[in-house]
Amino acid sequence: MLLCVLISLLGKSQGFTTRSASSVSVRAPILRSSSTTVNSVSETVPLQASNTNELLPLRRGSTVALITPLKENGDVHEEDLRNLIRWHVESGTDNLCLLGTTGEASSLNMEERATVLKIGVEEAKGRVPIMVGTGTIDPIQVKAMTQQAYDMGADAALVVTPYYVKPPQRCLLQHMIDAADWNLLPVVVYNIPGRSIVDMTDESLAICAQHSNIAALKDATGDLNRVSNLKQLLSNANVADDDFLLYSGDDSSSLDFVTKGGHGCISVSANVVPALMHKIMTQPDDAVTQNWNTPLQKMHQDLFIEASPMPVKYALKQMGRISTDICRKPLDRLDTSYESVVREALQQANVL
Repeated sequence: MLLCVLISLLGKSQGFTTRSASSVSVRAPILRSSSTTVNSVSETVPLQASNTNELLPLRRGSTVALITPLKENGDVHEEDLRNLIRWHVESGTDNLCLLGTTGEASSLNMEERATVLKIGVEEAKGRVPIMVGTGTIDPIQVKAMTQQAYDMGADAALVVTPYYVKPPQRCLLQHMIDAADWNLLPVVVYNIPGRSIVDMTDESLAICAQHSNIAALKDATGDLNRVSNLKQLLSNANVADDDFLLYSGDDSSSLDFVTKGGHGCISVSANVVPALMHKIMTQPDDAVTQNWNTPLQKMHQDLFIEASPMPVKYALKQMGRISTDICRKPLDRLDTSYESVVREALQQANVL
């Protein structure tokens, strides 16, 4: 069945190429065209052109799923955001992920997204690759957000599997291939069945990996057995190791994910301990790495004691990294009954 699907997609897409271990990596810098204006479904937002004409390839290691700090009135706190990004650049964070689930992107409008992107580009472009969450159910909105991210200087688009509508595998494949065929930004497939209800199979992901503009996977299944299976399928398809990076989306198992052959993580915990997550993800086989990770295990879990990003915003407020821990509705501040739990986890992680 999947072979029939692949044959059908090959006829529609120009992005599928035969890869081998000696092929040129999809992650080589890509020259940009000039900036354009995005027409979203509900509004038109003028964009600022990139401060460079090249895409910075995604790296192995720790990608922070960055929060979007807010003021008490709910507006984006630009100064706090700028300071957070500077901290991550200085701390060695390998990639920035802006406007993902942790960044509360689903409750930000296009103008607010532009504010976050502008600050991210000003502070990190050319120094740290910038991945931007552009996924939603409607492909028209996905394209508008991806176009905006491209024009403003991002380096990759994180596209989640469409949630709520429960597409079958052939539709999930087509959704990702359409995003890649726009030829705007390299696509990172975001597979998170716990939120989207649908799960892209390893076979579907291996087909995605053969597209020249699909660069990586964020695997938030927490199923470590899938790493070796997927890597075998990629090898069978002659996909070079660096042409399709595997990122864990589950902090609790991210070290095991990397030791089994993954390339890094897209991490909530990295908001709190960016330098340490960089060390753990880039030195997974070091004899002391487990000693670095063990004190973080409670934090890995307790940053999800309520819906993210409520716990991690509380943590950053306690650390003095942001001014308020407010979240956009329908979320709220962390429930006071959980505050002591998160503080204890931060103390165990040696950040308080």
